[in-house]
Amino acid sequence: MLERSARVAAPAALALFVVIGVVLSHQPMPVAVGAGAVAVALGVVLAVLSPDGWLLVGSLAAAAAALVVVCSADPANLGWFGLCVLAGWAAFAVPAAPAFTLTGLLVAVFAAEWVRVSGEPGWGAWVAGTVFTTVACHLSRRQRQLVLALREAQAGLADRARAEERTRIAREMHDVIGHALTVSLLHVSSARLALDDDPEEARSSLAEAERLAQRSLAEVRAAVGMMREDGPVEHAPMPGAGDVEDLVASFRRAGTPVSCDVVGDLSRLTATAGLVVYRLLQEALTNVARHAPGAETAVRVEVDADGTRVTVDSAGAPGRAGPGTGLAGMRERVEAVGGRLSAGPCGTGWRVEGVLPA
Repeated sequence: MLERSARVAAPAALALFVVIGVVLSHQPMPVAVGAGAVAVALGVVLAVLSPDGWLLVGSLAAAAAALVVVCSADPANLGWFGLCVLAGWAAFAVPAAPAFTLTGLLVAVFAAEWVRVSGEPGWGAWVAGTVFTTVACHLSRRQRQLVLALREAQAGLADRARAEERTRIAREMHDVIGHALTVSLLHVSSARLALDDDPEEARSSLAEAERLAQRSLAEVRAAVGMMREDGPVEHAPMPGAGDVEDLVASFRRAGTPVSCDVVGDLSRLTATAGLVVYRLLQEALTNVARHAPGAETAVRVEVDADGTRVTVDSAGAPGRAGPGTGLAGMRERVEAVGGRLSAGPCGTGWRVEGVLPA
């Protein structure tokens, strides 16, 4: 389909050159006017109906035949520019095959006139002009198609980027809030039980729950800030491999018996890999505290030249969990850095194992 501007410009240019052709025509005035009227009428009808493909080419060929009657045998008649308009119209509106077919017909018309009226080099100029117009308009059509395809691709990429960013933020929120609520609830429960017999222990548990809540609130604010399109964004330091010991200790303080064995130098990990290790342990230990409370749990982190292996073994069988995104989030994090994750029963308990490449 032609764009709105082309549907107006093409018939207008055709009408202009038909009028010029009629004025300069050597044909009897009634014949010239009648043929010109036919050419203009066909152009207006095409602009309204905007047919495609071979139908458009056939209609333009009919308009060209009427214009040939107007300008016949006179290479000096500027009305021949109307044939260039028709050739460009077809090249801009339809694929190459029908467009160049029409150009071939128009070139044949000029060649026939050249043979019929010998000794007139002007016909060669009309052949060159028609071919040039066809090629230029065809290239313009291709360029317009490429631009539209690029815009569509850019829109698709933008939608995909927004979806991936929403997924990433949702994953961060899930991990931060899930860990904070689970561990804080354990501390609050411990404080409630120790309130009468050991007030000092109750105060310590409540203080730890408060500390976790404040830290998690800072991370939540940072994640929400990333979703804002304007205004300042709050930045909270992201946890990393260096915070693994503190993470494990927070679960110990909440009453989950966790042992931690680190082999290798955690400082060798990049910030991205360190965050993945931290979030993997955070989600795995949160699931232990939620679904197998009190179960003996062993954490092992191995860092060597081949990569990093993170293992969380829980001795207790996990309880039945409802549908969630924890395991999917862990897998997405690990696979995002080229690693792999496995999670499932192991003996009487449950094992989560993540392997990250070097």
